[in-house]
Amino acid sequence: MSDYRLEMKGIVKEFLSLRALDNAEFKLRAGEVHALLGINGAGKSTLIKVLSGVYKREQGEIFIDGKLAEINQPNDAMEAGIATVYQDPQMVTSFTGYENIFLGSESEKKGAFAQFNRKKMKKKAEELLKEFPLEIDLNKPIFKLSAVEKEIIAVLRALSKRSNILILDEPTSILTEKEKHTLFDLIKILKKKGVSIIYITHHLDEVSEICDSMTIFRNGQNVATLPVKQGEINTEHIAELMLGKKLEAIYPNKSDIQNRECVLEVNDLSLENKFQDINFNAKKGEVLGIFGLVGSGIDELSKVLFGAMLKTGGKMHINGKEVQISSPKLAIENGIFLVPGDRRHEGQIGEQTIATNLTLSKLEKITNNIKLVNTKQETIESNDLVEKLQIATTGIDKKVRLLSGGNQQKVVIGKGLFTDAKVYIFSEPTVGVDVGAKAGIYSTMRDLSKDSAVIIISSDCEEVLGMADRVMVIHQGKVTLECEADKTNLNNMLVHAISAN
Repeated sequence: MSDYRLEMKGIVKEFLSLRALDNAEFKLRAGEVHALLGINGAGKSTLIKVLSGVYKREQGEIFIDGKLAEINQPNDAMEAGIATVYQDPQMVTSFTGYENIFLGSESEKKGAFAQFNRKKMKKKAEELLKEFPLEIDLNKPIFKLSAVEKEIIAVLRALSKRSNILILDEPTSILTEKEKHTLFDLIKILKKKGVSIIYITHHLDEVSEICDSMTIFRNGQNVATLPVKQGEINTEHIAELMLGKKLEAIYPNKSDIQNRECVLEVNDLSLENKFQDINFNAKKGEVLGIFGLVGSGIDELSKVLFGAMLKTGGKMHINGKEVQISSPKLAIENGIFLVPGDRRHEGQIGEQTIATNLTLSKLEKITNNIKLVNTKQETIESNDLVEKLQIATTGIDKKVRLLSGGNQQKVVIGKGLFTDAKVYIFSEPTVGVDVGAKAGIYSTMRDLSKDSAVIIISSDCEEVLGMADRVMVIHQGKVTLECEADKTNLNNMLVHAISAN
C-alpha cells in the first residue's frame, strides 16, 4: 500500500510555446488537508485541471493509492474518486438542494429514457447530510440558500460520487467570517473520514488554521513542500518562495514630476462583503499601483470606480468636485475610463472591427448632426490610434478577435485614449500577453500618466511595483499597506497581501 493517496510525477503541460507545468510534482496523503500556494500564473490552476481531466498532460504520471491512473477527461477523474468544488459552484438555481446534489446522476440506470425517483433521491441526500452536523433545508431551491450552504451542497455533490480526493478552489472567497468557520468544521469532519483535500487559497491565515501541509508552486514547478504548524507560518519565507525572481527590465523609468496635481480622490469607498473604507488619491504625473490577490476585492474596486458595480458607501471627487458614478456612461462623461481585466468579455466586441471598437466609447466624436457615423473621420481617428499604439494589423477593418492577445489589449487601451479621460484605470493590464507586448503597454501607461492620473490594479506583485510611483496593498477588502514604491519591496508587498499583520 502506498504512503500517498495521490502522486503526480513529472507533469508537463504546454499551451503553444508556453510551458505552464514543467515536470511538476505533487503528493497528497490520505486524510490530509494540503494547501496549494503560488502567485497568479504559477501553475496551480493548470495542475488542478490536469488532475481533474479538464486538460490533457503532455508528459507525466498520476498514481492513486499507488496505482497508475489514466486521467484524460473529467469522467476519468470522477471514476478515480476526484472531485473539484470551484469558488463559484455551478448549480441550477431553480432546483432544490437535493436535486443539485444528484444533478447528472439522478438515476442509477443510464440512457435517455432512464427514470428517476425523487422520493428516493431526496432520501439519499438526507442520509448523506446526516453524516455531518449541518442544518440545511434540502427542499429549498438553490437561489434561497446562503453562500456557505451552496458551498456545502457542492461538497455533498462531490461526496455523493464517492470521491475521496476533494479539490477546494478558493472556497472562502464569497463567505463571511462566520460562514468560513462553518466550512472549516465540515473540512475537519471530512478529514476524520479519510477524505484527502487539496486546498487552494491566497490566505495564509486559513492555511495555518485548517491545513496539515503546503506546497508552493512557481513557474510551473513545485519549489517547496512544507509541514504546517498552527500559528507558526513564516509569511516572509513563503513570500520569498512564491516570488523567487527579480523584476524584469521591461518597465519604463518612473516619474520625476514633483508637484503632482490630484485628479481623483476616493473617501471611505465600500462595497458590501467585498471591500471596506478604501481611501486614496490619484494624481496627474504619476502611476498609482493597487496590488491584491484573487478574492481580495481589487476586481470589484475597479468596477465600482467605473460604475459597473454600485458602491454601498463612500465618496468620489474629480478635480475637487464630488461625482456620482452609477454607470460606465457616467464614468466616461466624468473622465474615468477602465481597461478591464477580462478584455474579451468586458472590454471589446470581438466580432466587430478594430475601427468600431476603438471609437465605440465616444461616438459623438465621429458622428454628424443627424447622429450618423462619419466613416471618413472614423478612419482617420482609428488609423491614428493604431499608429500611436503600434497595433499589429493588416487594417482597421480586421475583426478584433483575430488579433493576438497583446494587440487586443492595445485596442481596448485605444478605446480609452479615444475618450480623452482624466483618470485611466488598468485592471490586470497584461494578462495573457507576451513580454514584448507588456513592455509596449507599460510604456503607453507611463506616457498617459504625464497628462492624466493612471491607476494600475493588478494581482501581479511585480507588475505593480515595477510600474507604480506609489503603491497600495489590499487584503480581504482592506488596505494593509500604502507607501511610495521605493519604500517597499516585493516580499513586503506580498506579505501584506496574504496576511492582515
